[in-house]
Amino acid sequence: PKEIATKIAAIFPEITYDDVMKILRNKANHSWIKRKLTPKQLYAIKQIGDPGLEISDAEKRIYPHGRLLAHVLGALNIDNKPLSGIEAYFDGELSDPAKSEEPITLSIDIRLQHILNQELSLYKEKFLALGAAGIILDVTTGEILALSSLPDFDPNDGKGPLSKVELNRILQGSYELGSGFKTFTIASGLDNNVIRQVDSYDATYPLRVGGFTIRDDHPKKRWLSVQEIFVYSSNIGTIKIAQDIGIEIQKEFFEKLGLFSKTKIEVFEKTSPQLPKQWGPTELATTAFGHGIAVTPLHLASGVAAMVNGGRLIPATLIRKDIVPAALLNFVSSKVKPDNTSRQVISSKTSEIMRKLLHFAVEEGTGKKAKVEGYEIGGKTGTAIKPFENKRGYDDKAVISSFISIFPINDPKYLIFAMLDEPQGIEETFNLISAGMTAAPLVGNIISRVGPLMGIPTTHKGEKEYDDFMLVSGTRK
Repeated sequence: PKEIATKIAAIFPEITYDDVMKILRNKANHSWIKRKLTPKQLYAIKQIGDPGLEISDAEKRIYPHGRLLAHVLGALNIDNKPLSGIEAYFDGELSDPAKSEEPITLSIDIRLQHILNQELSLYKEKFLALGAAGIILDVTTGEILALSSLPDFDPNDGKGPLSKVELNRILQGSYELGSGFKTFTIASGLDNNVIRQVDSYDATYPLRVGGFTIRDDHPKKRWLSVQEIFVYSSNIGTIKIAQDIGIEIQKEFFEKLGLFSKTKIEVFEKTSPQLPKQWGPTELATTAFGHGIAVTPLHLASGVAAMVNGGRLIPATLIRKDIVPAALLNFVSSKVKPDNTSRQVISSKTSEIMRKLLHFAVEEGTGKKAKVEGYEIGGKTGTAIKPFENKRGYDDKAVISSFISIFPINDPKYLIFAMLDEPQGIEETFNLISAGMTAAPLVGNIISRVGPLMGIPTTHKGEKEYDDFMLVSGTRK
């Protein structure tokens, strides 16, 4: 055994002589020395020529795209047991011959996945961010066409995500996403007939709420119409609208959008929203502009999709809806059965108004840097300071910068969301780390590549869909 142990240790530098001797002296009928041998290692073991050294073949899942789809497909361990992703969620269907006659076809478009991953990688590096994540969603079907989260992992190593930084930020990350929530507050006010577009609110001075002073990041220091409040992302105006809406209507609207429960996406790696322990005047104010409530980016994306697609909340899915295997449709477990239910959450009229507001937020508001020539885009910035991990309060030097966009906004088809976790200021942005300077141009780059690829027709100058949409101050309320 000593001679054999010496030879084996020489072939596998990561295994010591003592380790090999322990294995050889083990009285068990079978003990693994090394798995996943390279061709060179296999040849060397065979040259030892000892009959006690058995070599066996084993199946191994290969992921040709490597890291690209890590957070969607997941991974298998060395024993081909699922660790995460689609692999784990549909393991029963994929491993049961009676149910696996038909393949499960994902909604992912590999071309869009490449684009999303590349742009996120570039901007994560550009702004030295801790992480980046994005999603491309079909707002008419709920199908996820691309989903990426960085840092990622290599599913081919059989280990899956190894640390917190490798979690799926789109489905597992729970964040206070900031001004993206203003989309919901304005829509709620309009749909419940609490506000009109031309109503105005006094945003002249900062607002005191629950011992906190709320300011606008882009202060106009005057009365603002509802349109202007959204376009210029006024925290003060949004809070005053929320105060008119009231706690009960606000909570009911958020719950109707699915913001109080886990999404039903087809993976196990998903998290529940973090809601206020109590919902008083302070929580009414802060949640109106996306603080004090933490949700996953998919929650935000699904909700905003409903705001622009005519008002229907459609569950997001990773499965192609036009090619769903009979085994899944007939499967009795609600755990894996696709959720094809949708429901009306706002009127089509309110949805039309929200499309106009989102469009103008890009044309004249905080989302200007997401503009792409030839495309009519709607969108909303979100810059949210992060809470400290180990103590109460917020770290004003650490932000989540995000941008959510829809295009073409006059006939919505695609929603693109991207976020940067703790971007750092650079000279190009004058050291600013707001979403308008970081996430908005990131999404603009994605749209400029996705639009032509998906055959979205461009408009010519002067053919604006909302040329007649005037930004007015309106009447005081």
